[in-house]
Amino acid sequence: MQTVVLASGNAGKLREFQQLLAQCGFEVRPQSDFGLESPEETGLTFVENALIKARYASAQTGLPAIADDSGLAVEALQGAPGIYSARYAGPDATDEENNQHLLNAMADFQEPERGARYHCVLAFLRHAEDPTPLLCHGQWDGTILTAPQGNGGFGYDPLFYIPSHNCSVAELDPTEKSRVSHRAVATRELLAALSP
Repeated sequence: MQTVVLASGNAGKLREFQQLLAQCGFEVRPQSDFGLESPEETGLTFVENALIKARYASAQTGLPAIADDSGLAVEALQGAPGIYSARYAGPDATDEENNQHLLNAMADFQEPERGARYHCVLAFLRHAEDPTPLLCHGQWDGTILTAPQGNGGFGYDPLFYIPSHNCSVAELDPTEKSRVSHRAVATRELLAALSP
């Protein structure tokens, strides 16, 4: 099996990618196995930040690398929090603080103006100088609730309502989430590109 480094320390992402990429002949190992921390995300888009993380991991290990950059984009807020989703309320903000910050920012917007999308961009580099990285994008449409609902998931899941399922992501069955989420869409696209 070909070893691929995952440019993330997220245990949930690692498990997910290990299961999915095993069928393509890849053994996925976290960057922590190589003593790596994440580089500074200086890009202005999900694409740029995913490439920064993947290129750094590949350059430091000499292995192919995969990275994802994802977040929430709210239409009424011109796409915010966007690439700053994890630190919307400040550099070390908790999920609860980020959610409260979003609720405050959305206080004056009514139902038709509360549209939002989760985005996930995956970057796969065969080597650090790969001039043609694989870039895959998934998005998940929903609306922002006026108060949190549900206890599952993470991040903005308690505020992200999915009309097709009539619930927030935090109320969605985890198996269903892994089938329909923005990350699931991007991952299926990547698997299709990597399959022989």
